[in-house]
Amino acid sequence: MSTRRLVVGISGASGFVYGVRLLQLLRELDIETHLTVSRSALLTMTHETDYKLADVSALASATYRCDDMAAAISSGSFRSMGMIVAPCSMKTLAEIASGMSSTLISRAADVTLKERRPLVLLARETPYTLAHLRNMTSVTEMGAIVAPPVPAFYARPDSLDQMIDHTLGRVLDLFGLEAGTVKRWREAEAPAPQPA
Repeated sequence: MSTRRLVVGISGASGFVYGVRLLQLLRELDIETHLTVSRSALLTMTHETDYKLADVSALASATYRCDDMAAAISSGSFRSMGMIVAPCSMKTLAEIASGMSSTLISRAADVTLKERRPLVLLARETPYTLAHLRNMTSVTEMGAIVAPPVPAFYARPDSLDQMIDHTLGRVLDLFGLEAGTVKRWREAEAPAPQPA
């Protein structure tokens, strides 16, 4: 059985397109994806995009209802490379930080942490309250990586799509996956001459 698979959660924060584009990139990389989308994310989807749930589900290898607590991804016996929540709402972050599992996203994240697999959370909110910061500290202490989708302007992006791709490319770096979407800092420059 292949373990070249990732669990993807899309929660209700602004930035639904991050989850969609992530699924597209993972498909291009031939990574099996297991998707769950929160109810709030469905509302965000209708406000921010022209996608339908069927369009997004078609990008994933498997899709699970967010209230399906008996789904395969709710068990530690489900092998994967880890999980990405893109975007991650502050509600979802709080549930993960407190160990609450009221949705399949927070349950799958809890499983990812207990199995010591990488969990990356694209926390989407600003400004942060003290509760948000404490929850970020808590999940970091538990082993998660908080990666807010902050654009890298050194890459001189020409479009929103390039900013999204750069962010997601950096997230995929954390799993050792090369998406080809990152303009890496000074990597293309010629090395400085070494003294003789």
